[in-house]
Amino acid sequence: MSVTTPLGFDAAGIAAGIKASGAPDLALVVNRGPSQAAAAVFTSNRAQANPIIWSKEVIKDGTVSAIVLNSGGANCFTGSAGFQVTHRTAEAVAAALDVSAGDVLVCSTGLIGDQLDGDVLAAGVAAAATALGADGGDDAARAIMTTDSVPKTASISQGGWSIGGIAKGAGMLAPGLATMLVVITTDALLDAAALDTALRASTRVTFDRLDSDGCMSTNDQVSLLASGASGVTPDLAEFTAALTVLCRELALKLQADAEGASHNIAIEVVGAQSEDDAVEVGRSVARNNLFKAAVFGNDPNWGRVLAAIGTTQAAFDPYIVDVSMNGVRVCHAGEPDQPRELVDLSPRDTHVLIELHVGAASATIFTNDLTHDYVHENSAYAS
Repeated sequence: MSVTTPLGFDAAGIAAGIKASGAPDLALVVNRGPSQAAAAVFTSNRAQANPIIWSKEVIKDGTVSAIVLNSGGANCFTGSAGFQVTHRTAEAVAAALDVSAGDVLVCSTGLIGDQLDGDVLAAGVAAAATALGADGGDDAARAIMTTDSVPKTASISQGGWSIGGIAKGAGMLAPGLATMLVVITTDALLDAAALDTALRASTRVTFDRLDSDGCMSTNDQVSLLASGASGVTPDLAEFTAALTVLCRELALKLQADAEGASHNIAIEVVGAQSEDDAVEVGRSVARNNLFKAAVFGNDPNWGRVLAAIGTTQAAFDPYIVDVSMNGVRVCHAGEPDQPRELVDLSPRDTHVLIELHVGAASATIFTNDLTHDYVHENSAYAS
């Protein structure tokens, strides 16, 4: 049920000693081939960690032999010494697997500004290489956790080929192509260009629609590796559809594990003039702290929804908008409709429907409420 579900992949997750807690903190995923095609998307934050800078160069030729990930430190804003640690980590993978360091993606997650110990990482890579196995996907998922409370995995098998994935993320979940660390593998026989097309189409409507707290990380990366070991070349549209299902499953698992959240909120916008307008409207609500605090208090305050969407440049008339919360239309044409007392916000899953009535486009943004626990957890972050 993870990155080792598809044929041609081995993985491992170990405790390398990066985290003071002694918890697992280093993961290695290896593509045994016969193909080593790959694609990746990265954070659009201009402040980027050393592994992002490294991996952007690696992915340019569309060939990846392995990906190494560490938790316990973001290796961001750590200067030239930090970049050397990233380089050394890739070299350690290359030496252990007899591959090129230029074909090794590197990912890091944790606290910004802390210098990682290159000796510890190099020793960890060597240990992880000896632990590699076709059943190591779940261990790898655990090794990339930071504030996550559970590992996140998914897999799909159809038509003689499979897709599998692992993900981490519980805070700093906001869009920018990718919103967390995700490794996806497939044994489908597809080239790098096809993988890139499918990955960008899938992340656009899944990970890019997850806006938990409006804070964009410096380390976000979603990687897709293809071994071709099934020998099957699926139709690209079919593959993209399956990949989108898998990405959505992982995105919703990230949403469900968001730091301190007590409500999982789906903001569905319909009747927009364009999909971009629908996304902008939904995101404006997802990032509105007053709305999120109201949901935390089980208060169906629809006025905060209208106030939030009124800040956008989307095409609509706020005085014809309808808003429903958990199936109760509380606002019709910019006026009160059903009594807000009819809305039950006690379930964890919360659905907000915004009907703009100006077009046929739609989009859904996934977010969470703003809670005391979120503030507490982020006042003393530990990786």
